[in-house]
Amino acid sequence: MTAETHLQGVEISAAQFFEIWHHYDSDGNGYMDGKELQNFIQELQQARKKAGLDLTPEMKAFVDQYGKTTDGKIGIVELAQILPTEENFLLFFRCQQLKSSEDFMQTWRKYDSDHSGFIDSEELKSFLKDLLQKANKQIEDQKLTEYTEIMLRMFDANNDGKLELTELARLLPVQENFLIKFQGVKMCAKEFNKAFEMYDQDGNGYIDEHELDALLKDLCEKNKKELDINNLATYKKSIMALSDGGKLYRAELALILCAEEN
Repeated sequence: MTAETHLQGVEISAAQFFEIWHHYDSDGNGYMDGKELQNFIQELQQARKKAGLDLTPEMKAFVDQYGKTTDGKIGIVELAQILPTEENFLLFFRCQQLKSSEDFMQTWRKYDSDHSGFIDSEELKSFLKDLLQKANKQIEDQKLTEYTEIMLRMFDANNDGKLELTELARLLPVQENFLIKFQGVKMCAKEFNKAFEMYDQDGNGYIDEHELDALLKDLCEKNKKELDINNLATYKKSIMALSDGGKLYRAELALILCAEEN
């Protein structure tokens, strides 16, 4: 079955949802935008008509919002709001504890318990299990394993079998994902280390809230196209959620500002 055929379904399985996303996010950048989004909207309308189904109210609102603009952009979370996908799988995209970047950072810190800078499959499984328990949903271990594998395939952009901060952040709505903004201002390791030492003014090995404030102000000034200084407080709050009692160590700040070197 093709992705277009899946769109005709009354209920879409987790695996089918993944296939739909993978098909329409044709450049693999983690978002549907431009021609990808327009193709999806057109084929969604055609598929529902072919199956003798009306657009749901959510689908109609979605088409009204994005159907006539070429600069729209959606992530997996937005897609999950409109497709009739199996209920338990949808909970991962509608969970209250991931509604803001700050909440997401706190969640990341909890599940990246070994501070490795990524979440492996077992840590991801624990994360998903806890989300379901918070929603008072019980699930068989076999189904949870299936969901974990699908989520890894869906978010693991570099196919290394684990999720980095920016990969898992795709669980956030596009408008809340401030990490998108920082993609364009990441530094190489040498530049990052130099910056860290410059703003760690007292040389104690970590950056506090005031030092981070100075760093972010300078970044906003130098990168006005990517970063908005009016959102400085939000950036700071979200990044400080990674800190250890107000101490932001090099490894945690590197997750935001240091580009991977191949």
